[in-house]
Amino acid sequence: IPSMAGCFHLSPDRVAEEANEIARLGIPAVLLFGLPEHKDPTGSEAWSEQGAVQEAVARIKEAAPDLVVVTDVCLCAYTDHGHCGVLRAGRIDNDATCDLLAKVALSHAQAGADVVAPSDMMDGRVSVMRQALDRNGFQDVCLMAYAAKFASAFYGPFREAADSAPAFGDRKTYQMDPANSDQALAEIALDIEEGADIVMVKPASCFLDVIWRAKQRFDCPIAAYNVSGEYMMVHAAAQAGLLDLRAAMQEMCTSIKRAGADILITYFAKDLARTLKG
Repeated sequence: IPSMAGCFHLSPDRVAEEANEIARLGIPAVLLFGLPEHKDPTGSEAWSEQGAVQEAVARIKEAAPDLVVVTDVCLCAYTDHGHCGVLRAGRIDNDATCDLLAKVALSHAQAGADVVAPSDMMDGRVSVMRQALDRNGFQDVCLMAYAAKFASAFYGPFREAADSAPAFGDRKTYQMDPANSDQALAEIALDIEEGADIVMVKPASCFLDVIWRAKQRFDCPIAAYNVSGEYMMVHAAAQAGLLDLRAAMQEMCTSIKRAGADILITYFAKDLARTLKG
């Protein structure tokens, strides 16, 4: 992936080999994002039984059954307009989007996912997904909500990698204002009330205070996503000879854990695991 050093797109037939390497390194889980063959206004390939994520989940569970498989649930990479929801007259239709996201989550659970992770930031989507999973016998599938996902400048490299940048406008009407940490706590509380098992703060490094406040307030596992821009910022500085890559990686990831994150999601995972194993 040109925008993300050391990262690669993998077709479903290649994920088993990658899953085995990840398991050997002692990394407990993977988070999957899908790229469709075709995009349309509703992102319909996102819930296809033959979708890339659905096929990859099945192959990973066969190759490395003890590896926890988490799937990102969103429409942005699947829609031809790049927004995270269905559009009506140029605006996001929140409730219609929630119904489609529930279909995506259910399709991932049916493929064998252990955890589904809605990243869309629609209101009420956690409740709709939880009900759909429970109705269909997937009460044990965990739900990790992107609960405090900020409208950040640090998503750029990933949006290029996933071809998911909005074709018009931005996502500030449904992602959060980076200046408002009180709203973040309110959103986290709502997702827990709706049935989230794990809540996430994204990005991580610029929102350590939100991670800390969430950890102090909520009796719930806190995940933190060390996003593509944070990852590539360190790589670019190291490539310019301005800092030591390994030391900066460890310092950044340690700070996220120190702030209170129970779960760290990072593109540094394999390098970090190798470093920690010595």
